Amino acid sequence: MELPDFMSFANKFSPADFVDKVARIAKRAGAKLVYAALILYYTLQSEKVSKTDKALIVGALGYMISPLDAVPDAIPIVGLTDDLAVLVYVLKKVWGDVEPEIKDKARERLSKWFDEDEIKEIDDMKF
Repeated sequence: MELPDFMSFANKFSPADFVDKVARIAKRAGAKLVYAALILYYTLQSEKVSKTDKALIVGALGYMISPLDAVPDAIPIVGLTDDLAVLVYVLKKVWGDVEPEIKDKARERLSKWFDEDEIKEIDDMKF
């Protein structure tokens, strides 16, 4: 799968829109997508992350919350695969800047939307 130009979506990102979108799609998107999005969201707030990496994160999160993307989110099953691909791509680039506290915070937030069995899905995610 070729990634779209997700950086063109940077102007679509806002913290309020991000929280709203994640809350709306959490169950349909699955724990892996939500976990990746939350890690990027919390990493964006870190002062230890470079401006370049923050720009990548904003582009990825903007792509995720935009209603206009390569595969429309409304399409069952595959609608969110492009969003996950973009999030994982950026997460791999910034993984070295992700502190354990951010991972814990993201996991804690997952518990508001998912049960323990669903949260276990993230244990096999490799970056």
